[in-house]
Amino acid sequence: MKPRRVCDNVYLIGAVDWDRRLFDSLIPLPHGTSYNAYFVAGSEKNALLDTVDPSRIGTLMAQLDELPTPDYLVVHHVEQDHSGCLPELLQRCPDLTVICSEKARSMLVEHLHVDDARFRVVADGDTLSLGDKTLTFLSTPWVHWPETMCTWLEEDRLLFSCDFFGSHFATNDVFADKHQVYDGAKRYYAEIMMPFATQVLKNVEKVSAYPIRAICPSHGPVYDEPAFIIEAYRDWAGGEPQNIVCLPFVSMHGSTLLMVDHLTAALTDRGVAVERFDLTTLDAGEVASSLVHAGTVVIGTPTVLTGPHPLAMYAAVLANALRPRAKYATVIGSYGWGGKTVETLVGQMAKLKLEYLDPVLVKGLPRAEDYARLDALADTIAEKHEDLAPRNFADLTVCRTDH
Repeated sequence: MKPRRVCDNVYLIGAVDWDRRLFDSLIPLPHGTSYNAYFVAGSEKNALLDTVDPSRIGTLMAQLDELPTPDYLVVHHVEQDHSGCLPELLQRCPDLTVICSEKARSMLVEHLHVDDARFRVVADGDTLSLGDKTLTFLSTPWVHWPETMCTWLEEDRLLFSCDFFGSHFATNDVFADKHQVYDGAKRYYAEIMMPFATQVLKNVEKVSAYPIRAICPSHGPVYDEPAFIIEAYRDWAGGEPQNIVCLPFVSMHGSTLLMVDHLTAALTDRGVAVERFDLTTLDAGEVASSLVHAGTVVIGTPTVLTGPHPLAMYAAVLANALRPRAKYATVIGSYGWGGKTVETLVGQMAKLKLEYLDPVLVKGLPRAEDYARLDALADTIAEKHEDLAPRNFADLTVCRTDH
């Protein structure tokens, strides 16, 4: 794939990974991903912004064959899907200067053994002239590592945001179709950015103070309607929990499934939205995306030996790691003779500020009195959710903001 024009003398390069289905041996990629780098050709100097995953270095090098030699390489983020080709680029371009933050410099020396003499460290607000184009470096920590930064291209009003505002979405379109990319961008936020929501929101406000014409992330397409993704991030990182129950579950012999079905119907009858996930066919990204707005988390599990099913444990660990804004949680499920299912799951979610509602555990198949307890739980959840915002589907009518 040849370099693709973003605007005059600014090119999207890098690689589209259509077939990758797992990221970091952890994150499902139902729509593949891309590793975006950008090339800014100035009247006096040229800059390459980020590299690609080392598995796609051949694609990047072929694209660079068609462009002027870069004088600078801007490293926004040290993870190797962005910086992993740095050693080879330094060999290819012996006069290349690496531009990055101080924290990124020390990490690159440690992670990739880069010669310390090749760096030019920049701080928040520092600028770099390429002649007729000016780069300004913006410190944006914890989106999603401590060293992350963005670059503002003044003359073209472009924000190069690296992982910030990204999406794991493989496409050969340069610019985003917001109807296509919204779900992928939300999954990406949930899986990668949500643990740092407070810092994310601060950085959203920082970068949105600039008159942005387009946002150029390191994964997924370019946003030529930046207000769309900025408003989405404000909602995801700063909005209130909604009238939604996230219900991941697993059932071994059908008892827990009967309970999940009953609770789903009872909540529906009481006007509570339910997003339920069979953990045996787990797509962690779907659960993570649901957690962004969920007001309550209900984990359904049978007891295995004396504790929860391992897949239910994974759901609890995932929620604990992602730190959603949910207010309530509980456990439903079945057991054979006893155990500590509830205590174990609650212990796995210790980082979350949750009010735990009374669990409903059943010995064997549920009986009429057990279904009545599930109805009471549905009543409690509906009552608790009266103060929450209604489920709010994405508003994709936000249009370009001209400054």
